[in-house]
Formats: sequence, structure tokens, C-alpha cells
Amino acid sequence: MPAPRAVLFDFNGTLSQDEHLLLRIYQSLFARYGKPLREEEYFGRLAGLAEEAIVGGWLGVDGPLLGSLMAERIDAYTAEAGDGATVSAEIRAAVRYAAECVPVAIVSGAFRAEIEPVVAAAGLTDLISTIVAADDIEHGKPDPEGYLRALDLLGLDAAEVVAFEDTEAGIAAATSAGLRCIAVRGTLSDHRLAAAGELVDAIDVVLLQRLLAS
Repeated sequence: MPAPRAVLFDFNGTLSQDEHLLLRIYQSLFARYGKPLREEEYFGRLAGLAEEAIVGGWLGVDGPLLGSLMAERIDAYTAEAGDGATVSAEIRAAVRYAAECVPVAIVSGAFRAEIEPVVAAAGLTDLISTIVAADDIEHGKPDPEGYLRALDLLGLDAAEVVAFEDTEAGIAAATSAGLRCIAVRGTLSDHRLAAAGELVDAIDVVLLQRLLAS
């Protein structure tokens, strides 16, 4: 298989190892509205979905209230993750290596206001060619719109690009757009990641060297 001409990363749970942080934030928010969220419910039904689907779907709200709640959730996230600590040293090194070889992009259901501070604090801003965030699309994962937009911005065909994801929704989005998708273990069980072309335990330089040299 030819080496990819770009590497695309999902953000939450993939580039930023933060799914349990997100769970705690959602639990706090939802409990205040009388609809508590259990861990198994989050990972079984919500992880990987677009923000509107998670907050609006769980609480049954829309319109201005939904917008306000999403802003509150984003503020809570940036307060806890804005120092970049959720991006491990191994992932930072892998991104740096990849960016020396090909364009690197982020395709996420998270909003730009929460992605950019974490990326900046992790020292990766200058390495990221493109960010496609929730602000940029109408339909979040599992819809492929975000990946299709990234391909358009990069000027590449789907067959030339590899994506990293950690959830079923993300894998569905990437594969529906025609990308090769590698699933990262840690958020969901292997059988729920089976639609990806490959499963890996972690993202590191060795993995990126193998992919970009193939």
C-alpha cells in the first residue's frame, strides 16, 4: 500500500487523550439538569458523536439553550485541558515526525475554541496544516462531511490519506469518506472498532515511521 500523502487525526480520545475527562464534564452538566449519565451510557451510546447530538440528544434541548449548554461544556473542557496535558509526549513526537513528511490535519466533532488551546499548549500549532472542527460543518460524525471537507482543503483524494479514530462514529465517518482508517484502542472495545482497517494500541513515532515509509 502506498505511503499516505496526509495524516488526519480525530481530536477527542485520539490526539487528545481526554474521553474520561469529557465523561466527567458531561456527568456534572447533565446531573444539574436531572438527567444523570453513567459511564457505560457515555461509552455505549455517546462517545464520538457530534457535540449537538450528545448534549441535545441527552437533555432533549435545542435552540439557544443548547447553544448555551455547549458553550458551558467547552469552557469547562478548556479550563481542565487547556494546558495541553491530555496530549502525551509520544503523540506530540508522532505529530512532529508526521509533519516533517506530509500535511497533518485534525478532523473533529469538537469546536475550534477547545481544539486550538490544547494544540497550542502542546506545541503543535505550527505543525497542523488544517483543522476541520464542528464550527465548519453542518453534519458531525458519523457523517463523512468533516473528512470530505478536509480532503477538499488539502487537495487530496481519499485513497491518499490515512485517518486515526477511536470510536465507531469516527471510523464510520472516515471510511464513508473513503479514507483508510486506523483505530486507536483505549476508548472502545476491539469488536466495536472492527470496521477500521487496522487497530493499534497507541500512536507513536514508530507507527508513523511504518505508515509513511510503506
